[in-house]
Amino acid sequence: MSYSSGSESSQDVLNRIVFQMEKVMVGKRSVIDSLLVALLAGGHVLLEDVPGVGKTMLVRALARTVDCSFKRIQCTPDLLPSDLTGVSVYNQRTTEFEFRPGPLLASVVLVDELNRTSPRTQSALLEAMEEKRMTVDGIPYPLPEPFFLLATQNPIDFEGTFPLPEAQLDRFLLKLTLGYPEAGDEVEMLNRLDEAAPLSRIRTALLLEDLLQLQKEARAVHVDDTMKQYIVKLTAATRQHPDIRLGASPRASIALMRAAQAEAYRNGRGYVIPDDVKALAVPVLAHRLMLQGGALLAGRCAEGIVAGLLGTTTVPVRRSAVG
Repeated sequence: MSYSSGSESSQDVLNRIVFQMEKVMVGKRSVIDSLLVALLAGGHVLLEDVPGVGKTMLVRALARTVDCSFKRIQCTPDLLPSDLTGVSVYNQRTTEFEFRPGPLLASVVLVDELNRTSPRTQSALLEAMEEKRMTVDGIPYPLPEPFFLLATQNPIDFEGTFPLPEAQLDRFLLKLTLGYPEAGDEVEMLNRLDEAAPLSRIRTALLLEDLLQLQKEARAVHVDDTMKQYIVKLTAATRQHPDIRLGASPRASIALMRAAQAEAYRNGRGYVIPDDVKALAVPVLAHRLMLQGGALLAGRCAEGIVAGLLGTTTVPVRRSAVG
């Protein structure tokens, strides 16, 4: 690829990020790779899993590898929208209102336990996630470039959680789960408990301006018309499936193409192949689908349906490659 910083290629930089993150995250290489895809694509990530598997640690580790501003929002039932966006405060000395920005005005934002706050506060994130700006007292404030939001949530059947609205789920590029570690990885995690403050061992691996350049190059990865048709066939199939009440939107088609471009770039290619689409189809599409009641009662899940559609949708033959 064309990126270079001294003698380093883009793959060297991405591998360095992985190396830094694996200092604290053991056995989670596939999840780290997916986070890098979202970072390159400029999309947001929803991490859903049970408490204690390292969701927050994963995000904090990623934030430490990039030289940019980082803020954390701990969601609670009494959290207000102004706690995210900021407020205008009257200054008696100047007799004017001054804007005091909230934690959303950062390049990397961790929204911890998103589904523990009210739907009203959740909705405050919609404008930020889609338009990369926020409005306070009628005044729009642009968010920094890049703006990368990572939210964690507990499974919706846990006590004290609110389900996320469909419109908000649709704005997350990927939904990922960590799962429990393998036995050997968990033993290694226990061995590392002797080290104080493991996050302090992580070093910056990427400057802000270099990240912007990587994102620009990832978006320039070539997508053949046959690949675009393949993506549209997959999303259209979700709208026609008998077990799905609400299928993937056109925003999902865009998200899948952007994710596939980032996956191709991460693997050192200047063009997208079917394997790139297949690798990201489940985390991009599954959380956007609403299943029929009968499908839920039968124990079917969106992830399984998307995986099945990958097996039945005809894979195009790439005619030529660019890059």
